[in-house]
Amino acid sequence: MDEPLQMWLVRHGETEWSVSGAHTGTTDVALTDRGRRQAVMIGRQLEGKRFVRVLTSPRERAQETCRLAGFGNVAQTEDAIQEWNYGSYEGKTTSEIRQVRPEWSIWKDGPAGGETIDQVARRANLVITDCVSCSGAVLLFSHAHFLRILAACWVGLQPDAGRFFSMDVASLSILGHERETRVFRLWNDVAGLPPNRRVRAIGSHGNNVQSAWVKR
Repeated sequence: MDEPLQMWLVRHGETEWSVSGAHTGTTDVALTDRGRRQAVMIGRQLEGKRFVRVLTSPRERAQETCRLAGFGNVAQTEDAIQEWNYGSYEGKTTSEIRQVRPEWSIWKDGPAGGETIDQVARRANLVITDCVSCSGAVLLFSHAHFLRILAACWVGLQPDAGRFFSMDVASLSILGHERETRVFRLWNDVAGLPPNRRVRAIGSHGNNVQSAWVKR
């Protein structure tokens, strides 16, 4: 019997720009020393798990996380899972942008000269559609905003619902199924934290969003 699809999502390790809060889309920024250690810890979390496909963003921070986690030799580079293109807001923090555009929000207003949220969601849905035929687990090394939008699309929510799904650097999340319903099996689990702790699983069925506490 075929295994149901699971999508295992890894946000890259820490960079200098993730520490400062600068929007990092197309710029290649290397991992910090701490980020490299985090990538190794992710590899330990994933050790022994079988993945039918491993995909990584073309950006250096995702590629390095993938390699240090031990999947560099089997990963395919996938342009569709790279981060939101922030246009002229690349490298700027939200505070800096709000000096010019008070109350600006990436989720509500989008970036100037970059991708719209619907364009990012289109990429996310293409990735989901491409993976749906897979039997088993698919592993993605990618970026926070893209993965949050992908997660919203997975459970049938509007892409801006990704604003509710905070995602730390070097975190692991799992999208899967409960019977026929697409759900969050795990969200924002940070490398090195103890296993067997309670996490909130969130899913949708029709127009209803449901959540429950489950154990890893």
